[in-house]
Amino acid sequence: MQRTLGADDPLDAVTAIPVASRAAAALSARLDRLPATRQLWMLVLLISLGGFFEVYDLIFTGYVAPGMAKSGLLQTTTSAFFGFNGIGAFVAATFAGLFIGTFCFGWLPDRFGRRSVFTFSLLWYSIGSVAMAFQHSSEGLILWRFVTGIGVGIEIVTIDSYVTEMVPQQMRGRAMAFNQAIMFCAAPVSALLSWWLVPLAPFGFDGWRWVVLAGSLGAALVWIVRRRVPESPRWLVSHGRTEAAEQVIARMEAQAERESGRALPEPAPVVALPPHRRASLAELWQPPYRARLLMLIAFNLCQAVGYYGFANWVPTLLIGQGVTVTKSLLYAFVIAIALPCGPMLAMLVADRIERKWLIVGSAFAVIVFGSLFAHSRGAVALISLGVLISLAGQTISVCYHAYQAELFPTAVRCSANGIVYSASRVGAMMSGFIIAALLRDFGVGGVFAGIVVCMLAVMVSIGAFGPKTNGVRLDELSG
Repeated sequence: MQRTLGADDPLDAVTAIPVASRAAAALSARLDRLPATRQLWMLVLLISLGGFFEVYDLIFTGYVAPGMAKSGLLQTTTSAFFGFNGIGAFVAATFAGLFIGTFCFGWLPDRFGRRSVFTFSLLWYSIGSVAMAFQHSSEGLILWRFVTGIGVGIEIVTIDSYVTEMVPQQMRGRAMAFNQAIMFCAAPVSALLSWWLVPLAPFGFDGWRWVVLAGSLGAALVWIVRRRVPESPRWLVSHGRTEAAEQVIARMEAQAERESGRALPEPAPVVALPPHRRASLAELWQPPYRARLLMLIAFNLCQAVGYYGFANWVPTLLIGQGVTVTKSLLYAFVIAIALPCGPMLAMLVADRIERKWLIVGSAFAVIVFGSLFAHSRGAVALISLGVLISLAGQTISVCYHAYQAELFPTAVRCSANGIVYSASRVGAMMSGFIIAALLRDFGVGGVFAGIVVCMLAVMVSIGAFGPKTNGVRLDELSG
């Protein structure tokens, strides 16, 4: 259809590309030519500190579960599949909240900005966690777990898009790996606190409650730290705030030149780029986004069951292998140390090896190591294989968090991520009931048989249908 010149969509006479679109493309080109400076790594670090407490909240789900069962608040397994007074229901409530946060509120960062929603969701999480720590009934505990999960779901969607948009294309993989490494430092912290506190009741207050409170207080502190992080310039320009975006980019360019001691190279030309358009959610169901959505929905559904089927059940699975409660928490702490190490190792290859093949290879590694774990009994074997499963799982996490954020346009990046993440939350929510049923009827071996099936589905969905993204500009991927 022929374009006409209008006041709201002026065209550049030479290129026939809307002036606003050229401004967005030019700003993106300026950002993409920035070197990987200390300034950029500091921005990623500050954003990641907010995610630290979100991961803390997700990870302690499995570690505090034995303490809740010990206190009589929840049961390890229930006779009914949907037993709402068991650990499975607690896990399900977590991911039901995450589903609501990602699917129903994933549009908030696209509407109000990455920075504002980043702060809002942290505050939501903190308040919800405090309320949860003081519950004395299974119904109240599960309700507030659900409410807290909503804030966590919004935060995760925001962070992925925030990091992706704040860094140049040549460091997207490393930046997301660094982001995941910082966030997953929460795993050994959560495991260590649980090992120390869950078997105890300091000052007459159940140990698991102290673990929950520790995370909520930290989130309130990070809310202050976020003031040093600017709004995403890509989001600003997509909402017509070109002057504000220009100010952010100018500061980043000046700092990059000071750190490097030399002038920046010229930005890549933008004349050949397709027009930058403000996509709608309806457009996501048109090519090429429809195929990407369906592929990522299938991927997220299966990877969540496989990933959280292990991560949220490590202590319980170890107990199923004959390990005592106290030792299972100790072993789980050692295994949890691998969670931040996985992303650090992934930083070495995240921008060198195509991300889709890293996901496929890591899923295969989970299959191999998980099958061996199911037939192991000794402490060394269980810990070693648990670490290897965690490393492979974290490589999947690092790669797909960067991968799916790359595949959609800036204007609806968080909304699209929210849709595909919601499938992950459904899978994770169901994982609590599925793993509990498999553990009850088939033991640890049955649990890992289920995980193997899920990881095979991950390999097929990404390997057969996922596009390549390494080294490709966001403008080109969104075109």
